[in-house]
Amino acid sequence: KVGTAPIRMAELVGALEAGDGFAAERDSCILNLEAAAEQVRRWRARGLKIGFTNGCFDILHAGHVSYLGETRRHCDRLIVGLNNDSSVKILKGPGRPVHDEASRAVVLAALSAVDMVILFGAEKAGQDNTASGLIRALQPDVYFKGGDYRPDDIPEAPLVRAGGGEVLVMGHVEGQSTTKSQARIAGV
Repeated sequence: KVGTAPIRMAELVGALEAGDGFAAERDSCILNLEAAAEQVRRWRARGLKIGFTNGCFDILHAGHVSYLGETRRHCDRLIVGLNNDSSVKILKGPGRPVHDEASRAVVLAALSAVDMVILFGAEKAGQDNTASGLIRALQPDVYFKGGDYRPDDIPEAPLVRAGGGEVLVMGHVEGQSTTKSQARIAGV
């Protein structure tokens, strides 16, 4: 930890169990909303620029990795809001997600571009399934979406801008998608 900061019991136990500290550090970046807000407060106190993106990240592919790396170059810390399992089912259908939320969170947390992972999403159809609640709580300086979006089509964009943040649409890697990956696996 940088500067003077309390060490939480979970951090201490995790560091002792991990031995080298790396696994504990990666696991400790998968946070609930309260812990995420506290971490963002500490980052802001250090003058760091906070970036935020969100998505399902079901079958991680080169397009995801490229996108996350690109977003990280535009901020000091990158938070990934990860759709929970029920949220993914609502968005993508009954056969999804392929990987459960815990598995997807661990994979994202292992990427060097990602500083924090936090789950969100609706439990039932008809509920708010956007990242608006996280954006309200965390107030990112920059909100990123992939190149397959237009700024005016992003439901969270007005909220980000109202909080003084910026919305950036990043590049798109052609031929990369979870749906295409599933089709190749199925031999379609």
